[in-house]
Amino acid sequence: MNKVAIVTGSAGGLGKGIAERLCKDGFRVVLHDINEALLNKTVSEFEEKNFRVIGVKGDVSKREDQFNLVKKAVAAFGRLDVFVNNAGIDAVSPFLEITEEQLNRLFNINVNGVVFGTQAAAEQFIKQETKGKIINACSIAGHESFEMLGTYSATKHAVKSFTHSAAKELAKYKITVNAYCPGVAKTKMWDRIDEEMVKYSDDLKPGEAFEKFSSEIALKRYQTPEDVANLVSFLASDDSDYITGQAILTDGGLVYR
Repeated sequence: MNKVAIVTGSAGGLGKGIAERLCKDGFRVVLHDINEALLNKTVSEFEEKNFRVIGVKGDVSKREDQFNLVKKAVAAFGRLDVFVNNAGIDAVSPFLEITEEQLNRLFNINVNGVVFGTQAAAEQFIKQETKGKIINACSIAGHESFEMLGTYSATKHAVKSFTHSAAKELAKYKITVNAYCPGVAKTKMWDRIDEEMVKYSDDLKPGEAFEKFSSEIALKRYQTPEDVANLVSFLASDDSDYITGQAILTDGGLVYR
């Protein structure tokens, strides 16, 4: 295989799991993150496994950085086939305590980053005159709004909307746009969510917020990076060529849409 994929926010967490799966699928992968030290560590780890990767530091909230990311991928590997808009952040707070800073930060990264990444990838696919796949990180919070996660939920609803709009407009170029919607995973993001929810609760103890969400999963276990990577692997493959504009839940049975 000579296909090339970019995965933003892939130095750790779900992004790292997605990048590793795509490497195993035979992709040449561009790892990306704003945390340069962690990015370099992940690149070295992947190179030790004989994966064909490069690392690019960047800030997804900056349009110039997203276009530069694509340029570096093409300079290194000659083409682009898949762009995974994975990078994102969370915030936990009561609705009445949502601040201007919180709104701006989460929308800049979670929403603007997806828009800029989609634009950069689509421009390259059109230039190549090839089909292309854009895969966005949505969430169960893009289907259902959760208390204490108002801003995060709003950004993920926006990601779902942009996925739909982009899919409709880019279909004529044979570019598909889909999203994966994870649920409750044992990641650093969920560790932070748990920690913050405890701060705002008189009843919860550390770990209990995570356990509360996990206990409601029909398949009776929390999510792993591999669970998410399995879906992204399919969306990145030729087998998904007839699927576009979808925000697919991968949550073990938690939110039903």
